[in-house]
Amino acid sequence: MTPRIKICGLRDVATAQRLAALGADAIGLVFYEPSPRNVSINLAHEIAAAMPPFVSTVGLFVDADPSLVEGVLRTVPLDLLQFHGDESPEYCRSFGRPYIKAVRVKPDLDLLEFADRYADARGLLCDAYSAAAPGGTGERFDWSLLPVGLPLPMILSGGLNAANVTEAVERVQPWAVDVSSGVESSKGVKDALLVKQFVAAVRAARFDPASAGL
Repeated sequence: MTPRIKICGLRDVATAQRLAALGADAIGLVFYEPSPRNVSINLAHEIAAAMPPFVSTVGLFVDADPSLVEGVLRTVPLDLLQFHGDESPEYCRSFGRPYIKAVRVKPDLDLLEFADRYADARGLLCDAYSAAAPGGTGERFDWSLLPVGLPLPMILSGGLNAANVTEAVERVQPWAVDVSSGVESSKGVKDALLVKQFVAAVRAARFDPASAGL
């Protein structure tokens, strides 16, 4: 087994299909207007509908008005919600859908306490903290800040690319990895060769499913 691979920030059908064929287990659709990877609801519907079996479609939101999330859910067949802002546990569970909660890792943050607050989440996505943006910055954080025994499956994000993801998997032993800018030729434009190299680097890593809680 190897960690699951999520590629976030897809913006067209052809690229999403190509990346699924290259080995992505999940794709992320961003519903956050300030992001260069933001997609419209209609385009997101087209992308999600084009995904092959067993490739999950994840919708990413950042402190969104509930009406936006509900509007997306009426049109786009999402498998999982990803909340990347300061959403409360009550907010996250209010849509009645499986969700993952992103957390921007800082030295003064108690990740075990954070995971306990979101105990019904399907996983905890650990990303780099940046004052500039809630995600997709390409910045890496100090992996030693991640505690042993996190009670939720961990999705590692933040500054990952083909050059460092093998090391990341071997050191952190995450349940999944999430990449966006690390496989782009420019902001919002995914590069098939970089994706292929990234997938190969994940699969080359020494991975212990028991360490990841599998």
